[in-house]
Amino acid sequence: MDGLCHSTIIRPNYHEICEKIDFQRHFHALLRLMEFGPNLRMPHSRAIGGGLFELRPRGREGIGRAFYYFVVGQRVVILHAFVKKTQETPEQELRIARKRMKEVQNDCCKI
Repeated sequence: MDGLCHSTIIRPNYHEICEKIDFQRHFHALLRLMEFGPNLRMPHSRAIGGGLFELRPRGREGIGRAFYYFVVGQRVVILHAFVKKTQETPEQELRIARKRMKEVQNDCCKI
């Protein structure tokens, strides 16, 4: 690692997803995210827009996705994770991630 040392906050359901998809691939995806931070690009990460990104690990059981964003101080917040069953990202999954991002942003503003 190059010393960027991003901290990661993981929402509860990410651990459930790691059980369904190859955990080792998720772990490596998180390590890449911590190492490269906002510089992580395709095929490992993709910008969704509005500060929201998706982590893109693949496993034996399917394609996992985890939405995240960066908070002041190089912190990474994993907002929502799911197993992708279709080519397109379901709008419901995006809504959950955006809602959680607003919740975290509101909590950060209170500090």
